[in-house]
Amino acid sequence: MTQLHLAVALDGTGWHPASWREPGARPGEILTARYWADLVAEAERGLLDFVTFEDTLGLQTSAFHLPDDRTDHVRGRLDAVLLAAALAPLTTHIGLVPTTNVTHTEPFHVAIGIASLDHASRGRAGWRPQITSRAADAAHFGRRTTPRLTPEDVLDPESIAARLRELFGEAGEVVEAVRRLWDSWEDDAEIRDTPTGRFIDRDKVHHIDFEGRHFSIRGPSITPRPPQGQPVVAVLAHASTPYELAAAAADIVFVTPQSRADAATRLAEFGRARQRSGRPAGEPVRAFADLVVLLDAEPGRAAERRRRLDGVDGGEFGSDAAVFTGTPGELADLLLDWQQAGLDGYRLRPGTLPHDLTAITGGLVPELQRRKAFRTAYGADTLRGLLGLPRPANRHTREGTSGAGQ
Repeated sequence: MTQLHLAVALDGTGWHPASWREPGARPGEILTARYWADLVAEAERGLLDFVTFEDTLGLQTSAFHLPDDRTDHVRGRLDAVLLAAALAPLTTHIGLVPTTNVTHTEPFHVAIGIASLDHASRGRAGWRPQITSRAADAAHFGRRTTPRLTPEDVLDPESIAARLRELFGEAGEVVEAVRRLWDSWEDDAEIRDTPTGRFIDRDKVHHIDFEGRHFSIRGPSITPRPPQGQPVVAVLAHASTPYELAAAAADIVFVTPQSRADAATRLAEFGRARQRSGRPAGEPVRAFADLVVLLDAEPGRAAERRRRLDGVDGGEFGSDAAVFTGTPGELADLLLDWQQAGLDGYRLRPGTLPHDLTAITGGLVPELQRRKAFRTAYGADTLRGLLGLPRPANRHTREGTSGAGQ
């Protein structure tokens, strides 16, 4: 049996909007480093591949496309890249994957931020580029406007994808520019030779001279090449246009199936997007399914907890990803069943923190280990190593230049 990869998506006090009102929640601490350090340490104790950190350029909102005035949900967060960098020295093996918005953030700043995280973590950095179309986010910067989505658009992922095609195209350029900046220093560009007084070999630090439709960047980066060469790029994709971005630019694609059959359908669509992208077939891309999970060891207890949380919030909880409610054993059954559709792993979104995270590490992981479906020890020191992804050669030290995945 091929072993699964597992990650957790951390956000606030959990993915259920009423999670902050749970007895075990720590809402008063979510802006402290200790709160996040405890969560990531628990994930690392569970031998998970990586954690992701959510981020936005506006306050959290109940609607995908608009701000709201609700005061009964968690609002406010820390910068994801800075948070990951703060946690890097406190962890040893687990990957750290922050989200950054690429619609209003300069690619140069993204490149040096993630490269710095990879240095701080000694090769455990990843990056999830994210677009935004919200007018309220654009107003924070005052440089541009973005397409305003309607409630009808939000009901149809393909409609959203079509309306946001330009922003996803721009995101593709950002990823390409960032990857080139990571390669702008060759691996041995730093000499650090005290007797000769030469710190760098200037011939091995390169201008990238990137010219796109949306911006141009001369380079080089101010940060030497990351330990992984290229930190891992992960893209969340719900429909055709995001599949195209992931196919051309990502090392990991997060999909949101509702069933095993749906997982097979989505992976097939992603496969067709990859063929159209022209990316070399030999470059591996790991496919993860996102699942919101509420877990309890006693049968029926998680469903009861979900009903109680829904009652506190005043409505039934829903998500872009499927919501699983049950025992760790039942979840293990589902994960292994859906794996047969071609999935490499799962990014689990705990409904409440820390309860559902500890249920993953203390319940699900041992169950998968018992079935020989998950590691019993870390076998690599870098995120690429954990995922079985090769370290890419620098484009300036190999013949030619290949696609964005390098």
